[in-house]
Amino acid sequence: MRDATPSSSISTSLLYRLVGNQSTAAFGQTVKTPQFGDMDDQKDSLRKITNTLALKNEEIQNFICCLKQSLLNLEANSARVQEDLEAEFGSLYSALDELKEGMTTRIKQERASRTYELQNQLSACTKALESSEELLELANQTLCSSDADGFNQAAKEIKDSVTMAPAFRLSLKAKASDSMSHMMVDFAQEREVLQAIKFLPVPATPEIQVADCLVSDNTVTMVWSLPEPDSKIDHYVLEHRRTNHEGPPRAREEYPWMVVEGIRETEFTLTGLRFDTRFMTFRVKACNKAVAGEFSEPVTLETLAFVFKLDSGTSHQNLHVEDLSVEWDSSGGKVQDIRKDKNRTSSPMNSPARSAVMSPKRAPSARVGRDRFTAESYTVLGDTAIDGGQQYWEVRFDKESKAFAVGVALRTLGRFDQLGKTAASWCLHLNNWLQQSLTAKHNNKARPLDCAIPDRIGVYCSYEEGVLSFYNGRNKQLIHTFRTKFPQPVVPAFMVWNGSFSVQTGLQVPSVVQSGQRRNSDASSSNASLT
Repeated sequence: MRDATPSSSISTSLLYRLVGNQSTAAFGQTVKTPQFGDMDDQKDSLRKITNTLALKNEEIQNFICCLKQSLLNLEANSARVQEDLEAEFGSLYSALDELKEGMTTRIKQERASRTYELQNQLSACTKALESSEELLELANQTLCSSDADGFNQAAKEIKDSVTMAPAFRLSLKAKASDSMSHMMVDFAQEREVLQAIKFLPVPATPEIQVADCLVSDNTVTMVWSLPEPDSKIDHYVLEHRRTNHEGPPRAREEYPWMVVEGIRETEFTLTGLRFDTRFMTFRVKACNKAVAGEFSEPVTLETLAFVFKLDSGTSHQNLHVEDLSVEWDSSGGKVQDIRKDKNRTSSPMNSPARSAVMSPKRAPSARVGRDRFTAESYTVLGDTAIDGGQQYWEVRFDKESKAFAVGVALRTLGRFDQLGKTAASWCLHLNNWLQQSLTAKHNNKARPLDCAIPDRIGVYCSYEEGVLSFYNGRNKQLIHTFRTKFPQPVVPAFMVWNGSFSVQTGLQVPSVVQSGQRRNSDASSSNASLT
């Protein structure tokens, strides 16, 4: 038997049961081994040892597989980086050869140009010298002549020839220099640069500056920095994902990482987001031309927004509800859904949506399994109650709808009640039946609104302040405001007749709406509440 060691994965107590009367312990001491029990105890002990050995063997086998894969990866990665190295040096050699060829060509061109100039000048001087020597010989012959008449004539001709001789019109200064010193090179600095070439270092890990990050208007601006400047950084990679858990990422997250590549600066703004979870987690890494660094420590930011679903269990049978979209169905296409609903509770708690705010709650309605809206109440409610905070959502609707309404209602709104015609609902109502009109309705009172009819309406609800405002969803211009005191939690409410609409949730209260609400804290004649 092997000596037991502190690192043994099999407990010594189990080993003692399988050995003789005595055994040498881990530290060389002789101990007495406990007596064997019955056969069942021995089998149990052996099974435990067998299981432990099997688990250890499986662990070792997995590690061996990992090592083999690492060896394969090492070979592949080594071959890849060697190919990259050869390619880079080949590119460098090509650049040097191209530079050498260009500079050599310039030297040859300079030499040819100067040679041409000097040879032309040499040829001209040679011809001038030959002409001058002929004149000199003629002058000497004339001086030796004894004929007076002939001498005078010859002297005159020689004098005229000397005046016109090329030798006296030549410049005796070389037109081109024989020096080529301006074509000399000194690659000492470049040689030092080449000698300093080394493998690219792995970029440092960025750090997200949480204090500088901003979550607003369904956008997130992320800011990060490196421990020290690095001119080798080519770009950054930002990853983000939604989560309902605060703190470090879990081993198994419900949502995948979304990747934004090619970021050149140390900040980036994500726009057009829908905040349908309570948080978003972010991480960033730096990349140079060859390798990427490690990801930064993940940072989780809170993304508060109002999220709800349409409760199809409340919808009129002529409304076809699909996720957040509703379309009028004159054939009453909801009959099949009614049969399905009998097999399940219509409690809003069954909705897959979740609230991203602290106060709105998804809870059973006042009447469990309440009846659908019927008769002329072509209504559907949201599945999430608002009992606090400031919430905002938007709805796009078909402007050709015969009738459309959006607002809030109490859960106790009667199945025959139309939006705005009782004290249990507040709404903005579009009527296209005879003539087009837009009115604010509550408790069977209506206020005509003189404004252009948008195709998208934003709804703002501040429960504690009793404020319900409607905005043009595109330019955020205020359309109307109700000021009241909600007697109990309210839910989003919608009505459509011969038309369609779609709801957009997961929106934060726009900053322009928030600032407008602060400015208009006192009711004015243009947005006064209906009483």
